[in-house]
Amino acid sequence: MSLRARLSASKRHRHQEFIRFLNVIDARVSKKKSIYIVVDNYATHKHPDVMQWLEKHRRFVFHFTPTSASSLNAVESSFAKLTKKRIKRGVFRSLQDLKDAIHRFLDDTNANPKPFTWTKDPNKIITAVKRGHQVLDSIHWSMSFFSGIIPSRENF
Repeated sequence: MSLRARLSASKRHRHQEFIRFLNVIDARVSKKKSIYIVVDNYATHKHPDVMQWLEKHRRFVFHFTPTSASSLNAVESSFAKLTKKRIKRGVFRSLQDLKDAIHRFLDDTNANPKPFTWTKDPNKIITAVKRGHQVLDSIHWSMSFFSGIIPSRENF
């Protein structure tokens, strides 16, 4: 299996542009291959037209990252690396200069691709998720408890 980064930039990020992007992938990847795509919970990725498109293109399988789990999204890590290594201290006098810098970054990355390796212990991730659920549950319980004892305007 080989993975390559592909730049697809558009001025807007609506479901229509996302479907166009999926159509490009569909046209370029052998019809014999299944395509697994990891996406976040951005509304565009779950739009009814996107879901309908997926129904017609059964070889595409979406895997959604958990909400608020950008550390599980390899794209977020790639953007962080791009920002740190090419954009943060760069000087771009035009939008084209910025695009050129991004293309050079992708060309360099694709010339020497490295597989993504998880460095965080899965047990630590699961523990953090459980701790987050406990906090959310306690907040929900507190809100429910206090809303029951705070007098309403009519009774105050």
